Amino acid sequence: MVDAAKRIDDFLDRKLYQIQKPGRYVGGELNQIKKDWRSVANHVALVFPDIYDIGTSNLGISILYETLNQREDTLAERAFAPWTDMEDLMRLHQIPLYSLESKTALANFDLIGFSLPYETLYTNTLNMLDLAQIPLRTSQRTAEHPLIIAGGQSAYNPEPMAPFMDAFVIGDGEEVVHEILELLNTWRKNGQSREELLLRLSTVWGVYVPSLYEPTLDEEGKILAIKKLNESAPSIIKKRFVPDLPGGPIKPIVPSVDVVHNRIAVEIMRGCSRGCRFCHAGAVNRPVREKSVEQIMHTIETSLANTGYEEVSLLSLSSSDYTHIVELVDTISQKFAGKNLTISLPSLRIESLSIDLLEKLKTTRKSGFTIAPEAASDRMRAIINKDISSEQLLETVRDIFTRGWSTIKLYFMIGQPMETIEDVQAIVDLCKAVRNEGRRIIGKRVMIKAGVSTFIPKAQTPFQWTACDTAEQIKLKQDLLRKELSGSGLKLNWSNQKETLLEAWLSRGDRRVADVIEIAWKNGAKFDAWKEYFNFDLWQAAFAEMGIDPYFYSSRERDKNEVFPWDHIHTGVRKSHLWEEYERSQRGEYREDCRQQCYACGVLPMFSALRSQYPGDKWKCPEVAAEVSE
Repeated sequence: MVDAAKRIDDFLDRKLYQIQKPGRYVGGELNQIKKDWRSVANHVALVFPDIYDIGTSNLGISILYETLNQREDTLAERAFAPWTDMEDLMRLHQIPLYSLESKTALANFDLIGFSLPYETLYTNTLNMLDLAQIPLRTSQRTAEHPLIIAGGQSAYNPEPMAPFMDAFVIGDGEEVVHEILELLNTWRKNGQSREELLLRLSTVWGVYVPSLYEPTLDEEGKILAIKKLNESAPSIIKKRFVPDLPGGPIKPIVPSVDVVHNRIAVEIMRGCSRGCRFCHAGAVNRPVREKSVEQIMHTIETSLANTGYEEVSLLSLSSSDYTHIVELVDTISQKFAGKNLTISLPSLRIESLSIDLLEKLKTTRKSGFTIAPEAASDRMRAIINKDISSEQLLETVRDIFTRGWSTIKLYFMIGQPMETIEDVQAIVDLCKAVRNEGRRIIGKRVMIKAGVSTFIPKAQTPFQWTACDTAEQIKLKQDLLRKELSGSGLKLNWSNQKETLLEAWLSRGDRRVADVIEIAWKNGAKFDAWKEYFNFDLWQAAFAEMGIDPYFYSSRERDKNEVFPWDHIHTGVRKSHLWEEYERSQRGEYREDCRQQCYACGVLPMFSALRSQYPGDKWKCPEVAAEVSE
């Protein structure tokens, strides 16, 4: 192994001058943790299947990197996807994919954990396994190979990647990763088979082992049932959660090249109680858990001292829903007054913005102000459960402009259920109304940036029964927006309709899609999230080769009782509750924030231990805990 690391070092010494951004591949950054390989029992590689510039800012990787390296018996190192110039050289010289810290080939690690936050990373994942000289499929691996595990938002429908992963972590990973390591240690000491390891993994709360399950299909390709292949495996895999959020990385790595998010990222809360019916993250990350102001401040102060950054991003699904947000921003503003610190609050909710919060924010350096109305007509907002009005939005932007901001980013989504062309025109009208308010208050320097994505009905949400827009419908709506949202003070960004369709096929796919992913990769698909490499024709050809109609996944409504590929993955929210919300959407009925009233979605009984942290009747769910206990 030492000789292999030396060979990789020699390769880097000789070849780095030939590639773009050599700093992506050498490690050695400020706050990197490097341990003696021989002094620890457990060797973990944390892998983000995109380039360094994207992956090094990933908060999940940073949290696991710090917590694992706090163990005396464990080292955790990082690996990212090489850009094409580096990959070509590595393949030419037969250099395996390696970790940044010790330049050790990934095949020598005990555990490799992939982060899969979105589906367009799937071909990169296969490419990295191949570069690491590790068999792609779990069925081809032996006890000599690392344990390959994946987690992240895409894992809530793990089936398209099921044959490639030994296991998935469903939900929060901060605690379960330690249980996996303990189990791995015991397995090594006992000298048991790889099959025994996988079976034991399946008993860990939050771990899904796909090889222990097999879906059965009817003649149309719909799932009849998800059959267990071993009686010891659980019928339902329940999401893992941490009731008390960890403080977060206090010595984040300072990258050696410019990256996408070059700042301190501090998670202030996890979960969301708003119940937006399109929102995958809001549905699967329940219940809401918040950090204290003191805990957040400690992370910010320590991280700033350890890095030298001048920007802090306060992360959550809705930062302004954090109970103590005004106190927090006030505390930060007072603590760092005169130090030129920027506070970033992504995805602020219109209905929860307050004058107090705006007053606190105006004392910091100003960047663009981001708001996510998602829909522009009252009818569509009732369908998706965004209980705000256009007048509320305009009142909010008036407050924003009055306090000195000149740029506002507005995020919308087209293609949601029951949308009409009039609802799309309403996006144009609302953006122009916001621009006009800005011009009236601050003049012509106002800029409205409209980001318009296309809706995909994601797994585990109330809209999982509905269909995507067709390519023709998407084009019609985007053409209207491009024509109307132009001119002074307006800028439009929109999503590629072919990329939307691919994401729908992958995110809603079953296990048959795994073969499609492998064929597409073998034919050259990778970096599917990058416009210059995305090749829709490769994907269409791969589906055709497998004899699968991809529109089977994206373009049909599901009936109430259809079995989804992900039905054996339980987020805590009952499927019957999601259906109830889908029916309410069809009637245009709002549902209040569930922190005001419990609607018996199923989460609180599943996490009964959490209930004691929130006294009061509003947290007492009427369901019986035994319903979901096993």
